[in-house]
Amino acid sequence: QVQLVESGGGLVQAGGSLRLSCAASGRALSRYVKGWFRQAPGKEREFVADITWGGGRTNYADSVKGRFTISRDNAKNTVYLQMNSLKPEDTAVYYCAAKRSDFDKDYDYWGQGTQVTVSS
Repeated sequence: QVQLVESGGGLVQAGGSLRLSCAASGRALSRYVKGWFRQAPGKEREFVADITWGGGRTNYADSVKGRFTISRDNAKNTVYLQMNSLKPEDTAVYYCAAKRSDFDKDYDYWGQGTQVTVSS
């Protein structure tokens, strides 16, 4: 059964850092494009970052460029999101997701999410 499990969320003060992890079960997912999304209370889910299976291409939302870094370890079937210089507006539930290729618009698999709260 394919499963994505996020961890690493928590409460942090503004300016602090957190590192999110997303562990995937199922060997096929190691070659999938992996992405991070977030949803704040009362808002729609939004794209944060994604990375190709080889790590050769990354993409970020303008709101997190220069502060967040996405990376992956295919041997561990895990994708990471290093979040630095956190702001209160980064508060949200963060979800990881996977899709077969960069040409696919929609993501096929989603995790349950991990809460990130940034206090001012």
